[in-house]
Amino acid sequence: MTKEMFVQISDFKLFAKLIGKNNGKPTIVMDAGYGDYSKTWDLIISAISMLTEVLIYDRAGLGKSEKSSNPRTSSVMVKELNELLKRAKLKGPYILVGHSFGGLNMRLYASEYPNEVCGLILVDSTPEEYREKFLPTMSIEFQEAYNKQFVYESNYDEFIESLKQVKESRRKLNVPLIVLSAGKKAHYPKESQELWNEMQKEFLRISSNSEFKVAENSAHYIQNDEPEVVIEVIKSLIEKF
Repeated sequence: MTKEMFVQISDFKLFAKLIGKNNGKPTIVMDAGYGDYSKTWDLIISAISMLTEVLIYDRAGLGKSEKSSNPRTSSVMVKELNELLKRAKLKGPYILVGHSFGGLNMRLYASEYPNEVCGLILVDSTPEEYREKFLPTMSIEFQEAYNKQFVYESNYDEFIESLKQVKESRRKLNVPLIVLSAGKKAHYPKESQELWNEMQKEFLRISSNSEFKVAENSAHYIQNDEPEVVIEVIKSLIEKF
């Protein structure tokens, strides 16, 4: 079953898609990376929707969603998502899945609404200390390209503000957490790849019940390079319920 909807949030509408059916397992809510939207899950969505009901959506100004006059920071995006879930009448607690920047949002959601979350999966998620700790290990060209990308959604200052918001809201969670790290980023020097995996591993501290897995043959988009790995991880979490 697939249901598409445009949901009114303050002065704009968010596009969302509900796939699969509620079978007593938690609903999965998925958030894409920076500048990405719901299409990022295309290769895995049908397999996951066989397991339970899944909500994918486009953040404001991306995909089919309208632009918002609200600031584009994680705290605002998380409030908008919470409003979307309420208006779509989806009952929690949810399993949250976030890729890259979407991982920041999902972590913040779990901190802000702990009673509405029963599981968290971070897919090569952005660490809060990305700029200070990781970016300096990369080439000047990479750093310049990285800093110039902030034109699709939040601007650079809003992105930095989002990192700060997630860092400040960090709290210990009591839900199962699975951290999935990309292990084969061709443009990363060996030291940077090792540091990236270490920084991903640090996410394990977020929850008292956490596990870590490296997708050995994946670059940043694990859901495209090794879709079966992401499907398996989600399946293993759903089976806990």
